[in-house]
Amino acid sequence: MPDPADVAAAVDAAIAEDLGDGDLTSESVIPADARLVLHMVARQDLVAAGLPVAREVFKRLAPEADVSDRVRDGDAVPAGAGMALIEGPARGLLSAERAALNIVQFLSGIATLTRAYADAIGGTGARLLDTRKTVPGMRALSKYATRMGGATNHRFGLYDGVLIKDNHIAVAGGVAKAVRAAKAAGLDGVQVECDTLAQVEEALAAGADSILLDNMDTGALREAVALAGGRVPLEASGGVRLETIRAIAETGVDFVSVGAITMAAPSVDIGLDLAPG
Repeated sequence: MPDPADVAAAVDAAIAEDLGDGDLTSESVIPADARLVLHMVARQDLVAAGLPVAREVFKRLAPEADVSDRVRDGDAVPAGAGMALIEGPARGLLSAERAALNIVQFLSGIATLTRAYADAIGGTGARLLDTRKTVPGMRALSKYATRMGGATNHRFGLYDGVLIKDNHIAVAGGVAKAVRAAKAAGLDGVQVECDTLAQVEEALAAGADSILLDNMDTGALREAVALAGGRVPLEASGGVRLETIRAIAETGVDFVSVGAITMAAPSVDIGLDLAPG
C-alpha cells in the first residue's frame, strides 16, 4: 500500500485542480438522488497501480460510494478485465471520474513499463532501480508504482542518500577529494558517479561505498566489474533502453537504473464504463 500521507496529498491536488468551486455540469444536469454503477476496465494489457488512490478520490467526493477492487496493485491485468466496481451517488462519482482515472492510468503506466524492464533482466542477478526523474509532486507515488512493477527504489531525494555526481566532482576538485569530504562529514553509503575507468579506480581507492557507472558501454562495464572485484556494488546508468538493458545487466553489474520508467512511461488505457442496466 502507498503511504496514506502521499495518497492524501495526491488526492488533494487532483481534486483541487479539477473540481475548483464545483462540478458545473453534474450539478446542473444530474438529479441529486441519482445513483450510478461504474466498472473500471483495462482496455490493454497492463500492470495495476494506484487503485487505493483512485478509491480515495471516489470516497472523498462520494463518501457513501461502495468501491470494490477486482485486482490488486502489482497484478498483471489482461485487456478487457475488470479492475474495480464503483457504486454510489451519480454526481459525486462523475465529479471524481477524471481525477481517479488520471491517477490510476498514470501509475499503472509506470508499473507496466517497469515490469517490462524488470522482466528483461530476469535471471541476470542484476536489480532494476528507479531514479529521481519524476513528475514534480508525484515522486512518492511514482516510486510506489515502480515497486509494483518490480523495481527497487533508489534514493527518494537529496535528503536520504549520498550520490556524488559529475558537477559535485568538478567543484570539489576530483573524485577522491569529493569522496573523502563526504566521509569526513560522517556520511555512510557514499556513492560516486564515474564516467571513466580511471575514475572507478580513484573512487575505489578513496573508499567509496558504491559506484554509479555513467553512460559506459558494455565493454567498459565489464572492465569496471573486474576492477571492483566485488568490493562495492556497481550501478549502470545512462541511456538504458528496453532493447539494451539485458546486455547491460549481463556485464555483471549489481544494479541498472532507468529514468524512463518514471519520466517517459505512457499512461495506459483504462475505462470507467456504465454498468449495463
